[in-house]
Amino acid sequence: MDEDALEQRLVELETRLAFQEQALAELSQALAEMRLERARTDELLHAVLADLRGLRGALYADPASEPPPPHY
Repeated sequence: MDEDALEQRLVELETRLAFQEQALAELSQALAEMRLERARTDELLHAVLADLRGLRGALYADPASEPPPPHY
């Protein structure tokens, strides 16, 4: 190989490496954002489930603890 072809190949490899490094940085940033979003979603889900448990407890309370209807 002559020197020009070798230099051209080196430039091409450096260019590819730069694009791969950029893509890797973008993927890393996207992954970090998705992890944060997942954490927020998990917190929201836990809050909704806690509210649902509370509502279920209120809706399906023990009938023995309810006061009798007014006509008794």
